[in-house]
Amino acid sequence: MDRIKNTFDKCKAENRKALVMFAVMGNPDLATSEKLIVEIANAGADIIELGVPFSDPMADGPVIQTAGVNALKTGVNLPQIIQAAKRIREKTDVPMVLFSYYNLMTSYGLEELADDARDAGIDAVLAVDVPMEESDELRPVLDRHGLHLIPLIAPTTPLDRAAKILDNATGFAYYITVKGVTGARGELPEDLTARICELRKISPIPVVAGFGISTPAMAKTAAEHADGVVVGSALVKITNTTTDPEEAIKQGVEFTSGLAAALRN
Repeated sequence: MDRIKNTFDKCKAENRKALVMFAVMGNPDLATSEKLIVEIANAGADIIELGVPFSDPMADGPVIQTAGVNALKTGVNLPQIIQAAKRIREKTDVPMVLFSYYNLMTSYGLEELADDARDAGIDAVLAVDVPMEESDELRPVLDRHGLHLIPLIAPTTPLDRAAKILDNATGFAYYITVKGVTGARGELPEDLTARICELRKISPIPVVAGFGISTPAMAKTAAEHADGVVVGSALVKITNTTTDPEEAIKQGVEFTSGLAAALRN
């Protein structure tokens, strides 16, 4: 069963766009992360990215970096996150993407990681720092275990290179809307629509837009020509700034519900 494909097919049938939410696992603790993910899935998140905290998060801005440091202080690690995913899968059918840096994956062992991730109900892996030219080690392992490798496409990626990245890609493509690191922005790039339209013409899989989307209005605009949007820092900020875990979950659910409503039309 391909949960990711089924999700995008369902969104298309319902005339809406997919909402992909990102959470840093272990911030403020693993139990809260698990509950948050189940609750935001119930609130309208179609796909969840499980952010694995890393000591050198080169692609992440201050909000996610802070969350990662908080999580690492609790001692959370990749094996614990895999087990958390397994518990989450018992409570929801929402597709899950393991979002990590390659160092952690190789330390775990690629074959072991893919095997454990599949058994936990994880559907895909996004390796932040693995470019197309270096993916030959990871992709065959994931393919053998029925896991998607989610490709990243930057705003600076030439169209011919994007076509190579998308060749034989599965799952969905993640288009990075802005140059630089993650973090909520006040507005979207002027060329966003044109870039997404270019990519969708050549992509065999759905294209979602992420980085910088922080409000329902921005999500609606970004999704106008995409198949979905990714929201991360704006959700993570809630768990960074709210000391009460239950209040953080409540705010996260309200925020997710508002985003999902914006993508329904």
